[in-house]
Amino acid sequence: MNCNEAQAIIDGYVDRELDLVTSLEMERHLETCDACSQVYANRQALQASIRSGSLYHPTPAHLPNRVLAAVRQVDRANTARRPDPSRVRPTFALRWGWLAAAASLVIVALVGWSLGRLSSVPSTEDRLTQEVFASDMRSLMAANQGIEVRSSDQHTVKPWFAGKLDFSPPVQDFAAQGYPLVGGRRDYLNSRTVAVLVYKRHAHWINLFLWPSPRDAATEMGTSQGYHLFHWAKHGMAYWAVSDLNAHELQEFVRLIQSEA
Repeated sequence: MNCNEAQAIIDGYVDRELDLVTSLEMERHLETCDACSQVYANRQALQASIRSGSLYHPTPAHLPNRVLAAVRQVDRANTARRPDPSRVRPTFALRWGWLAAAASLVIVALVGWSLGRLSSVPSTEDRLTQEVFASDMRSLMAANQGIEVRSSDQHTVKPWFAGKLDFSPPVQDFAAQGYPLVGGRRDYLNSRTVAVLVYKRHAHWINLFLWPSPRDAATEMGTSQGYHLFHWAKHGMAYWAVSDLNAHELQEFVRLIQSEA
């Protein structure tokens, strides 16, 4: 199994939908492929975030009882109805009517539930936001915040990415403004390898994710479990800044990045 084959079915593997043979092949591939292992870790973190947040909508416990009650109501109505003497096979007609009504109710209930599920499916931006938050949390739990190149010198950090990415991320140090550069690392988000620049503000870490973007986008803000996020796109680059720093200071950091860009 190669990377393209693995990433085409990795969602099914996360959801445990693959057969045993394919699952074993996937496990063997993940043991030897760091890139796909990172994708798998991102999917697991995204799944955990969705299930623990407002985006997860389990099947309502009352739905089966409501369907069953509706079927029984139709059954009682048909039972109380007098058979038509003109019908050749009244018993068959009653049974057929009961089955048709019950089937209709079940179909309506299932269609309604499916539409509800579809309306609750997160958008591409929602999924990406969850991925960024999950990546930030993983970095805080990793040794040395997962930093691969540790340096406050932008002329050391920027060249480190050369040959490791298909783009050159802009790198600045804002130590004079109270936001020193700490280093950088790579991550896998939005179905591609991205750059992550790591900054600090007092005791708070700031992860700045960067990757190419074909279009500009205005600055937007999000919050989850005490973490703040700002994202925008400008001059062919998408920026996602996330931290547990207060929103005012994180926004100040964002303005510094935007002024340099």
